[in-house]
Amino acid sequence: MKKPILTIVIGGALAAIVIFFALIFLPIIPPSQKYDISINPILVKDEMGSETHVTIKNTGMNALTNVTVNYGGTARPDIIPILNPGDKITLSPPEGSDLTEVRVTTDQGIDVTQPYNVPASAPFIGNSGYGG
Repeated sequence: MKKPILTIVIGGALAAIVIFFALIFLPIIPPSQKYDISINPILVKDEMGSETHVTIKNTGMNALTNVTVNYGGTARPDIIPILNPGDKITLSPPEGSDLTEVRVTTDQGIDVTQPYNVPASAPFIGNSGYGG
């Protein structure tokens, strides 16, 4: 009688340990919304000029279609025909962009406007930071 109880206790403890480690080490965080998007426009300005890019990621559970990225100003918008869940794309704003904010819309009703992030940047050293 003692042997089956001991087996059940050990089996239960091992199962609990396996579940604990699986939850800790596996990034099992499913998307919570059917359609969702993350936008990160970056504008870096320094004495050598400016550099801009916009990163767009589909953080939803379903594909997004006709993702339109409007940079403002006289620039033509970029259109991404399909952006699957988890896909990420980085774009460079074209000439004529006003570089204040980016507006992204989709066929699924997403309409997000995000201002450019301007991180603090250190001055370049020598040949573009390579000490030349």
